[in-house]
Amino acid sequence: MTDGKLTQAKLFDVLSNARRRRTVRHLKEGTGSCDLAPLVEQVAAWENDLPRDDVTRTQRRRVYISLYQTHLPMLEDHGVVDWDPESHTIELLPDESVFEPYLDNRPDENRPWHRLYAVVAAVGLAGVAVSWLAIGPFTPSLAPLLALVLCAAFFAVSVAQRLSRTANVSIPFPAPLS
Repeated sequence: MTDGKLTQAKLFDVLSNARRRRTVRHLKEGTGSCDLAPLVEQVAAWENDLPRDDVTRTQRRRVYISLYQTHLPMLEDHGVVDWDPESHTIELLPDESVFEPYLDNRPDENRPWHRLYAVVAAVGLAGVAVSWLAIGPFTPSLAPLLALVLCAAFFAVSVAQRLSRTANVSIPFPAPLS
């Protein structure tokens, strides 16, 4: 086991693998400790995008072997978990807030934020072009107001995106179908 200090470099190393991130996520979402069997079942379910009851024996076995032989020992070596291979118990050691910036808070959310930014940019660009060309009621004197509205729209989308990534906050509009 290491000296117990979990540096950012160690966290990046530990969380560079999806199975280790899922392991920490499962422990963090639960009580901070669990047995190996439920962990294996949940990680396999996440990896295969299935309900826990639909995970096959082969899928569980693949996850079990890699967790047992590779990932849990590495997490223990870095001081992230206390892993007892004999009793098959795992306990998350550091305060769960240590991991918050590095874990996906809502990995199942599929909202394409880049599309919202693109729409706001396209509408803003069209408005600037119409204002620059002085088409209809739009004149070059409205350009500053249009720029202000565009900045406010980008700010609103940015705030919505940030709030959606914060735990326990949901955005009222649904994720678009892809």
